[in-house]
Amino acid sequence: MFILLRPEDNIRLAVRLESTYQNRTRYMVVVSTNGRQDTEESIVLGMDFSSNDSTCTMGLVLPLWSDTLIHLDGDGGFSVSTDNRVHIFKPVSVQAMWSALQSLHKACEVARMHNYYPGSLFLTWVSYYESHINSDQSSVNEWNAMQDVQSHRPDSPALFTDIPTERERTERLIKTKLREIMMQKDLENITSKEIRTELEMQMVCNLREFKEFIDNEMIVILGQMDSPTQIFEHVFLGSEWNASNLEDLQNRGVRYILNVTREIDNFFPGVFEYHNIRVYDEEATDLLAYWNDTYKFISKAKKHGSKCLVHCKMGVSRSASTVIAYAMKEYGWNLDRAYDYVKERRTVTKPNPSFMRQLEEYQGILLASKQRHNKLWRSHSDSDLSDHHEPICKPGLELNKKEITTSADQIAESSEDSLRMTA
Repeated sequence: MFILLRPEDNIRLAVRLESTYQNRTRYMVVVSTNGRQDTEESIVLGMDFSSNDSTCTMGLVLPLWSDTLIHLDGDGGFSVSTDNRVHIFKPVSVQAMWSALQSLHKACEVARMHNYYPGSLFLTWVSYYESHINSDQSSVNEWNAMQDVQSHRPDSPALFTDIPTERERTERLIKTKLREIMMQKDLENITSKEIRTELEMQMVCNLREFKEFIDNEMIVILGQMDSPTQIFEHVFLGSEWNASNLEDLQNRGVRYILNVTREIDNFFPGVFEYHNIRVYDEEATDLLAYWNDTYKFISKAKKHGSKCLVHCKMGVSRSASTVIAYAMKEYGWNLDRAYDYVKERRTVTKPNPSFMRQLEEYQGILLASKQRHNKLWRSHSDSDLSDHHEPICKPGLELNKKEITTSADQIAESSEDSLRMTA
């Protein structure tokens, strides 16, 4: 374990965690160092031993920012959420959990005191550990397991929830096997009965009582199997199926995935950069609250010359609404133009009525922010022209156009946030 650390870093705590795999040993390790600002900075590392005689590998790196929150799950564990990431930890004993919570709360208190935030000069050393993640994919998946997920990765560990019934376990296996079969077969020349027969052969059991479930699941998968729709050069809009097709994602140059679902797993953690908006497609869902974050994530993909897949279950409502919102802000389009543009490219686009109302509200927020921004700059410009006959800049100083643009963007963004809170 120590060989993976930099010489200047210190282990504050190492706690053994439960694992769903019998021979695997896992540790949550809190590591601290003095950062560039000469303050203590901390991260959480996930360490793995795949067997008793194996070497230690690293499967998780989690910086502790000022927004870090810790919640007990009521089942002997706790979750740590920060920078739109949530990870679940289950210490092997009550004493171990108590020690872990004390150490984490202390580190988080320091982070809040000094306002550590992503993109700042704090925790820049975390990139060293991120570049040294070397656990196998199964271990990485376990560190990234999520609660309340209905569609799992094939090798996703069972989270520590209620034990599923025999029927529920069978249905999960049917979904996984059915997806694999339908991906391999020529669907133009195979019947549903032949698919079911193939499924029974692979599962080595009679699935007669699951016939209706299998037929319904086939329809769902067929509805998802279309290729993702390229909305912009850097944005694809798609379904759960598209998010689970590794080869297709890599061929399209996708490196970022925006998962706008509560019920669908991140299929390839460690392979792609994920951002999760964990909501259901319901009238009560406040999707608008997340659109500033989703805009930043998609913009990050564009900035790095990569592609971003935005997906929900079917690529119809939640993810489509999010892409429409992105288009409105990125290109200054009104709702009608953004909706028509996305709908023309992905004809199944159909945000639910609540999301349409939220898009209308978002249109108003963007318009008000733009007007406030323009008014602010006009007032500065008029004041400069009427009141100042001297150069705006002091002698020897140049006014940096990039700094002006950056300041303008920051003003616009803060305006949107304040308008959102008052709306």
